This record gives sequence, structure tokens and C-alpha cells, in this order.
Amino acid sequence: MVDRSFRDLSLASLYDALNPWGPDSDFYLDLVMSARSVLDVGCGTGQLLARARRAGHDGLLMGLDPAAAMLVQARRREPGVDWVLGGLGTRLWNGGFDLVVMTGHTFQALVHDEELRLALRAVRTALSPGGRFVFETRHPAARAWTGWTTEHVRSVSDADGRAVRVWHEVDGPPVGDRVRLKETFDGAAWDRPRVSRSTLRFLGPDALTRFLREAGLGVVEQYGDWAQGPLTQDSAEIITVAAPVR
Repeated sequence: MVDRSFRDLSLASLYDALNPWGPDSDFYLDLVMSARSVLDVGCGTGQLLARARRAGHDGLLMGLDPAAAMLVQARRREPGVDWVLGGLGTRLWNGGFDLVVMTGHTFQALVHDEELRLALRAVRTALSPGGRFVFETRHPAARAWTGWTTEHVRSVSDADGRAVRVWHEVDGPPVGDRVRLKETFDGAAWDRPRVSRSTLRFLGPDALTRFLREAGLGVVEQYGDWAQGPLTQDSAEIITVAAPVR
């Protein structure tokens, strides 16, 4: 989950514990290992590209993230990857990547129409002919936000071994396809809980297809789970593989 709180170094160090390697990571790693050049947009602490480099990927691996604190963790993990501070507007892309990915529901942080359009156009220009753009977003029909309550508390350890309690809750009713989220971190390192607020956008398959088409991208495949099962109304995820179209 994308959260601006992870711009804080003390919280960025918790990111891996809160987001451990899982089936989604395996799905993306297979894609990365089969591509010569990869751009990971919103790379966070660099788990994916670092794992690929250690697994023997010898091509271009670039991780892009707007949070310097996250990239501190990424550079410590694997200096052999090109870690870049910023967003898709950081530079002019010129078709240099066979694969662009947005993992960890990063796509849902693109809340406004024009922000989303600009990002997708940048992805389109970053892709080489025949390249692929792969990302996931939570299926709005699954209403994942209904499970984000203070009753679901997670406990992880910080760098000094102290317990940190973390929970999410919806911050007001959904507005259209947008859900406001409040995330709280409570631990001995702080004199009061740290609170972060963000907004996530839940786009359905038809809306995703429309935005992709506007940017010159077409849907190649869509899956409903990390085992590449079919996308249905009961799917928790919308995993999209897109490619440039003329």
C-alpha cells in the first residue's frame, strides 16, 4: 500500500516487515527475470529489483520512488541497481524499457484524472516496442476498504527490536471511486502515535481500459489472482498486462 508516511526514515525501515515477500512478489519477479530492461515505478525499499539482481539479472534495472527514505533502504539492500529519486515526470523517457511495473497497489495512489493520464503517457514513452506494462489494483467490487478497521492491528518490530502497532481505518465514507485512508503507527520510539492520511482510487476493469487506451496502451491480459486465474466480479485483484498500441 502506498503511504506518504514512508517518507519518514523511521517508518520506511518498517516497510519490509509490513509488506513481506509473497505470491505477488513471485509473480512480478518472474516477469522481471524474463525482461532485459525493467523500470519499477514506486519501487519502495527495492525488494523486487534487488532480488532480481541477486538471482542473476544482468540487464538494466531501475527503481523509481518519490520518497528518499525508501531509497535509503533500497541502496543499502542492493547498490547494483539504478535507484532514482522522483516520479515518472522526473525525466524524459525514450522507449528504453522492455517492462514497466507498478507493484504494491502503487497504481491506486494516482487519484486524479490528469495525474493518472500523465503517468500513463510517461509509461507509454518509457516502453520499448513490444514492451509490457504490468500493475495491479484492488477490484472495487470486493470492497476491500470494509476490512480496514481498528480491530485489525498488526505488530512488527522496529530496527531496535521494539514493537510497533499498525492499523488502518477508513477516514470517512467513499466518494465515488475514491477512499480516504487513515494509518496509525504506535510504538515506544515516539511520544505519540504517528498518523498518516491518504486517498486510494478504486477503478474497475472498464475504467482502467479507457485510461490505458487514452495513453496509447491496450490490455493484453487481466487476471483476478496471482496464480493468473480469470478476472471475475468476485476477484480481489485486477492484475493488468498492457502493451503499446498504435
